[in-house]
Amino acid sequence: MEAIPHATRVGVLWDPATPSHALALKALEATGKKLEVKLQMVPASTVEEFDPAFTTMTTEHVDCFLVVPSVFAYSNRNSLANLALKYRLGGVFQQKESVEAGGLMSYGADTLDLYRRAASYVDRILKGEKPADLPVEQPTKFELVINLKTAKALGINVPPTLLATADEVIE
Repeated sequence: MEAIPHATRVGVLWDPATPSHALALKALEATGKKLEVKLQMVPASTVEEFDPAFTTMTTEHVDCFLVVPSVFAYSNRNSLANLALKYRLGGVFQQKESVEAGGLMSYGADTLDLYRRAASYVDRILKGEKPADLPVEQPTKFELVINLKTAKALGINVPPTLLATADEVIE
């Protein structure tokens, strides 16, 4: 919320076809209440539903939107970034690639770090360790990526304090 401090209404773009999204929506609703932010849940499970979803967010006067991560959203990151610019909405994504495609910002686990850590698990398994004996690990390295070009196009002034904490700034 630091990038858009006046935001009181946030659109949440989610995919009803993604089973994990039901749990994610519950967690988001709880967080929205804590932050005193009104969430507008907007489903989209096909590319054809994206434009109407953005129309709904605009009609509902959301200040920005959040994309609940899924393979579907990731695969269509270019379309989402283009629609965000068309409808003049700042979007927050989980993956850096969505920001590289033109999204406003992302915050999520560092994918390269996850791949490196997965490789060590593969190595251990190939050396004879049983997968069931390996501990489940949570991500430990997260990255914040901000697209200043998109921010400028949307008329968003990203605070210097937020830029200073970003792992990467795309200009």
